Amino acid sequence: MAKRVAVIGAGVSGLIAIKSCLDEGLEPVCFEKGKEIGGLWNFHQDATEGYGSVFRSTIINTSKEFMAFSDFPPPKEYANYMHNTQLIKYFRLYANHFGLLKYIHFNMKVDSVKPSSDYDTTGRWDLTYTDTENNVSKTDSFDSVMVCSGHHVDPHKPKFPGQDEFQGRIIHTHDYKVPQGYEDKRIVVIGIGNSGADAAAELAKVGSQVFLSTRRGSWVFHRVGKNGYPMDLCYGRYTQLIPASIKINMMKKLLNQRFDHANYGLLPDHSPIAQQPMANDALPNEILSGRIKIKANVKQFLKTAIEFEDGTIEEDIDDVIMATGYVFGFPFLDESVVKVVNNGVSLYKYIFPPTLKHGTLAVIGCIQPHGAINPISELQSRWATRVFKGLVKLPSTDVMMADIREKKEAMARRYVKSQRHTIQVDFIAYMDEIAKEIGVRPNFRQMFCTDPALAWKCVFGPVTPYQYRLVGPGKWDGAKEAIETMWERVIYPTKSRPVKELKNVQGFGKWKFLIFVVLIMSFLITYYL
Repeated sequence: MAKRVAVIGAGVSGLIAIKSCLDEGLEPVCFEKGKEIGGLWNFHQDATEGYGSVFRSTIINTSKEFMAFSDFPPPKEYANYMHNTQLIKYFRLYANHFGLLKYIHFNMKVDSVKPSSDYDTTGRWDLTYTDTENNVSKTDSFDSVMVCSGHHVDPHKPKFPGQDEFQGRIIHTHDYKVPQGYEDKRIVVIGIGNSGADAAAELAKVGSQVFLSTRRGSWVFHRVGKNGYPMDLCYGRYTQLIPASIKINMMKKLLNQRFDHANYGLLPDHSPIAQQPMANDALPNEILSGRIKIKANVKQFLKTAIEFEDGTIEEDIDDVIMATGYVFGFPFLDESVVKVVNNGVSLYKYIFPPTLKHGTLAVIGCIQPHGAINPISELQSRWATRVFKGLVKLPSTDVMMADIREKKEAMARRYVKSQRHTIQVDFIAYMDEIAKEIGVRPNFRQMFCTDPALAWKCVFGPVTPYQYRLVGPGKWDGAKEAIETMWERVIYPTKSRPVKELKNVQGFGKWKFLIFVVLIMSFLITYYL
């Protein structure tokens, strides 16, 4: 009889968890408190407490090939940076293709997850849930649990001096949906993460003036990379060989080539790799046109004005939008299982609680990568389900705690101290780390000997999720083709009008580039495992 696994949440991580259970012959039972799949990415005109939220205009910050399901490439017709409605369509295609919907129970709110009475011997869990449509609560037992409830649900709302006396409107970006209603308003947006920059750039089109307040400034990344390709597809594994100091200087130079961050009031004291990346193509244009003015951190609210820490005051403010992030937690879990303190949580490789007797509970997608979260959730789920089946063993508690401490110390050394920077990982390094645990990370040295063309694409091309379906458990026969045809899917949606191709004339510079690449490849073959 197949082991039963409770999956909490039917967002993208939940869908992936269901699929991973099925791949390993487990029986998933998914509890979704809402009425539809997709979680955060479903747009609703009215924000609802306890649910993630996006703007009507929200598009993804990672391109479709970079965030693809590893055994289900996105349609070539889909945009590289999908609008939230198209992203939901992709999720539905995935769910329908693999028959996932029949395992999802909608309108089911999980109230508690507790160790069963026989947990010490079986590792089982008792899950209590409420059917919110019929207001009926039940308890069921499961062999394992996968927590896929997300971490962009509960808005963080700091309190500023004088805020209660402010006569204008104050909302969080969680509650912001559309720019209608902000016409000709003077607006202050507090916070310069992705949501804050997106809201400011959108409101700049309709408001009379937008002020974007930031404590530290920010490096602004852009979606459009070299030759118009998606930025996240312009770099590969070879970049891991570049020393951090050189990489930081290269990034600073590249980002400042687009616009000088100092001249735009955005230059932070920290390096580009010391923050969660903020991607926005519209922000510098709106600053250049005067529609957005960058301001220092807010000092206090006045009745109709905002005073900033640099002593300046902006009068006649109509609206304030707080883009101040989110707090996350697991209210259905006892703190003895998973404890969250200031958005920090101690999980082995951000997945497994280290002090449990049995590795039968996994947290999926509670991570903030320098890259796409979908492929990471997928590898996490593939690993977790193999642990549930007993095919892979977790190390001792001491080993897991040591790994947690090491990661926290590394994070503290690298990132700006912030409630925002508690679950950060580097995309490639973390993906490879989890892939090794499963046995699905390709041996590139060997691949250069057996299939050099494919190895070249994997090492010097983008690190797409398909690479982790080439070998090992869960190997997919279509992985190689997906890698080889990736650029066709990238180019197709933008090439909507036939044009005459231009010949690429590079002269001797091309040969210098090829020599450089050959040298790098030789180094990789020698040292890259």
